[in-house]
Amino acid sequence: MAVTMPGVSASGPSLPSDETVRRLLIERIDTRQQGVGIVVGLIDAQGRRVVAHGVFDKDNARPVDDRTVFEIGSITKVFTSLLLADMVKRGEVALADPVAKYLPDGVSVPQHDGRAITLADLATHTSALPRLPENMAPASLDNPYADYTVAQLYQFLATYKLPRPIGAQFEYSNLGYGLLGHALARRQGTDYKSLVRERILTPLGMSDTAITLPADLAARLAPGHDAALNKVSNWDLPALAGAGALRSTVNDMMTFLEMALDLKDSPLSSALAASLQTRQPNSAPGGAVALGWMVTPGHDEEIVWHNGGTGGYQSFIGFLPKSKVGVVVLSNASTSAGVDDIGMHLLDPRIPLAPPPARHTVAEVDPATFDGYAGRYQLAPQFVLTVTREGDRLYAQATGQPKAEIRPESPTRFFYQVVEAEITFETDNRGRATKLTLHQNGRDMPAPRLPE
Repeated sequence: MAVTMPGVSASGPSLPSDETVRRLLIERIDTRQQGVGIVVGLIDAQGRRVVAHGVFDKDNARPVDDRTVFEIGSITKVFTSLLLADMVKRGEVALADPVAKYLPDGVSVPQHDGRAITLADLATHTSALPRLPENMAPASLDNPYADYTVAQLYQFLATYKLPRPIGAQFEYSNLGYGLLGHALARRQGTDYKSLVRERILTPLGMSDTAITLPADLAARLAPGHDAALNKVSNWDLPALAGAGALRSTVNDMMTFLEMALDLKDSPLSSALAASLQTRQPNSAPGGAVALGWMVTPGHDEEIVWHNGGTGGYQSFIGFLPKSKVGVVVLSNASTSAGVDDIGMHLLDPRIPLAPPPARHTVAEVDPATFDGYAGRYQLAPQFVLTVTREGDRLYAQATGQPKAEIRPESPTRFFYQVVEAEITFETDNRGRATKLTLHQNGRDMPAPRLPE
């Protein structure tokens, strides 16, 4: 559920024609084979448009459309931040409140130099909490959050030592947003899904958005697919729901954008506008994070956006506040191209689309070679790449991310299928790797092997 976009510029309010969007989707799905079904919603002062292409699944040729349900992953975070802004407006909480204030007595939350983590720190990813809790050990990576409990969350908070001052640095944290959603729900004496339904979904008339799907919505849920376009399991986030548990449709997400763009009277418009006023720098050049939203500087105006990704889905929502235009992109596949580039390109044609994927040829390599590569490699102080052999296959798993297969194109160079990235191993005279280099986004990132 990562969020990273470079600084880009916005070129104005004009949205492309339906035919232009359709050609783009045909290229992505039919030509590049980087999708199964994609639905795009475009909205401006003149109204809504929807362009869809693709199907539910290779075994189910039902076309995706504006009522198809998708997991929206981390776009859930902008609902959580809107809950926070609305509760601040109602006087129920304050941005400066310590999150510990809304947790049970006896639950310890880490501090740094006497400074407590506040609701605002969580909402702007500046709490110094990690991306994921270190005691997260899923029974199945096919549904990695499903068995993580509130008790485990409290246990982690009680034992974790913050590595830097609170507020000093942006670090995207699913843990932080899960904790924020949990704390806000506790403040109201309810659970997250009930709170988001009561405060956002029902007032906006978003009847096709939910965490637990009733039968009619479940029948419209498109199956998720991995980078190889194989069907995968849906994700459940019971303890960290505020980080990414919602499912929705393009129709409902455009209703959300109508509120965000103030195109219709809504009791939540002022809360969302207020959520954009609190800013902290993020990791992108010139970029910022508001309460939940990422903000990218533009030539004429800023772009406000968020993306989402689960095991089988990718999503994007973005808008130009001054020009009052917005875009939603929902996909039922998690591929290396993603859909962020589609959303950004539709908002500003000068932002390029992702290039076609590099073509790799799988080499015949003796699987016994893989034993020399298995180990842990340190890419950054708190970011480790763990390489494992399972039978005749080699896998790599980065801190806080799912395990992914890497395939050989030579005895020492491997490539991912789920992202555009390669790994090169350097070995000693016994064939044991001493370091690896991750090649991604034009960068070569060396990682020495850690001791066993």
